[in-house]
Amino acid sequence: MIHYSHVCLDTFGYQLPPRVITSEEIEDRLSPLYDRLHLPRGRLELMSGIRERRLWPEGTRPSEAAIHAGEKVLANGNIDAKDIECLIFSSVSRDMMEPATASFVHNSLGLSSSCLIFDISNACLGFLDGMVVLASMIELGQVQNGLVVSGETAEELLESTLQSLRDDKTFTRKSIKPAFASLTIGSGSMGLFMRRAEKGEKKPRLVCGAWKANTAHSDLCHGEKSGQNITLMATNSEELLTRGVETALLTWREFSANPGWQGDDIDHFFCHQVGSAHARLLFEQLELAPEKNFATLATLGNVGSVSAPVTMAMAIEQGVFQPGKKGALLGIGSGINCMMLGVEWSGQRKG
Repeated sequence: MIHYSHVCLDTFGYQLPPRVITSEEIEDRLSPLYDRLHLPRGRLELMSGIRERRLWPEGTRPSEAAIHAGEKVLANGNIDAKDIECLIFSSVSRDMMEPATASFVHNSLGLSSSCLIFDISNACLGFLDGMVVLASMIELGQVQNGLVVSGETAEELLESTLQSLRDDKTFTRKSIKPAFASLTIGSGSMGLFMRRAEKGEKKPRLVCGAWKANTAHSDLCHGEKSGQNITLMATNSEELLTRGVETALLTWREFSANPGWQGDDIDHFFCHQVGSAHARLLFEQLELAPEKNFATLATLGNVGSVSAPVTMAMAIEQGVFQPGKKGALLGIGSGINCMMLGVEWSGQRKG
């Protein structure tokens, strides 16, 4: 368990891609497969709980997506780009092996040459890891502030998966299962400006966190390039769900042992979203009230590292998460890793 006394979550900014693709449209494109295997229409949305997901225009790079979110943060917080002391890029998606994708974001946003920049990669947990690293630097006084960004680009994975499912006539009802998770992925970008909290802070503060690693199950979800513009992912969804929730339970036990952070103390949960069945099992096993789960799954899908933080940002924007409340971010990433972060917003509750 880690505790913070001086970390403020100052300004959120996110960008949703302009293209919307529904689960129904995906099934239309897979009509030959559905007909051959006698699969019922509506299966994708029924099993995942995802009605639609967002996609960027073709050719959008992860850095470009992250830049959109970074620009939103600077505008929303009236922040001078030259004042930012640290930039962390945290997506599953990256522009290339070298240099760090953060370098492209840094240049485009016009950040200072004194700004520390680097990438963090940890599957869907990357953004929360970025928050922890930056928070620790702020707490130690190494920097006064910083920006965490993520730009997830699902287009290549989705198109490659659809092509593979259409072209390979050997697929059976059983053998298509490892590809199913790839049809739930969506795109999006997220940014968060964090700074040292002031006396009598009026904005949300990051106050605690806990995490667990369960790497004996690092073989349950593998994604890699298999050619130019071809990315495929194989996921044992059922086992990943079981082991992910198992790891989340261990994380929750450590997190909730902290006074003031048990289930009844927390007003809202903002989770990495994989599917509706996953959410139900997660809240059942952790014995948490499902109505406290603020979800964006149905309209965004699984947005990788963007999922949990963009859900919190949207809850703030909609007036759901507000002063006087406590929130918890929960992320589960293939590997398997799990992290929970506690956010407290001091002040008087509204309404």
